[in-house]
Amino acid sequence: MSADILDQILADVRQRLESGEYALPKKRAQLDPDGGHFVASLREPGVRIIAEIKHRSPSAGEIVHGADGKVESFALAYRRGHAAAISVVTEEKFFGGNPEWIPRARRISGLPVLMKDFILSERQLDFAAALGADAVLLIVRALQPPELAALVFGARQRGLATIVEAHGAEEIPAAADVAPDVLGVNARDLENFTTDLCALEKLAAAIPRGPVRLAESGIRSREDVRRLAAAGFEAFLVGEALLRSEDPEEMLRELKQP
Repeated sequence: MSADILDQILADVRQRLESGEYALPKKRAQLDPDGGHFVASLREPGVRIIAEIKHRSPSAGEIVHGADGKVESFALAYRRGHAAAISVVTEEKFFGGNPEWIPRARRISGLPVLMKDFILSERQLDFAAALGADAVLLIVRALQPPELAALVFGARQRGLATIVEAHGAEEIPAAADVAPDVLGVNARDLENFTTDLCALEKLAAAIPRGPVRLAESGIRSREDVRRLAAAGFEAFLVGEALLRSEDPEEMLRELKQP
């Protein structure tokens, strides 16, 4: 995802907010947010993986054909493979997501669920909570520091855990300043779409103590997980590799091997 694409996505989100989208769903999810469960799951012993459900992305194109009909099967595979949590990409225009996947994934898996979207407004926090999400993603590059701080505070008021995502060393201090539950570093270069795990390894030490250290993007093998764990990361978000595998449950088990 290039910086230009990110700008397009953010502009689209602002337009949707102005037009009244992200209104509360008519039927609220039966489960309330449990951000504490989300964070506690990431802090348990062993290899902690957030396994993702996603239809497509601007960089990879379509990843899962007919994703809407496969939400439950992926969520069950992730439960059986002992994922720490599930990430559901809900942005619709660029990623083909659907907010209704959140209650479906949480209900059938019993796992805590992250709503992965481009959040710019507290209205979206209300939307996430009403859907039964346990955590939300906040992107440093998408927000001014006061906006980021306000959204972290607002998420906590609603019982939502926060993952604050940095791209590169220069954004880690801004992410750390708001004391997130989880500080994620994304390996994807927004200028050229590439992922660089070598660069990511070097960034774990820059994350201060406190938040869970999360590695994001480009993780495809147990060796990748080992490298990043040795560097200091405590949790790992894996999407495309699981979604494209013939047996996501078995691949998840392989990724978790010590």
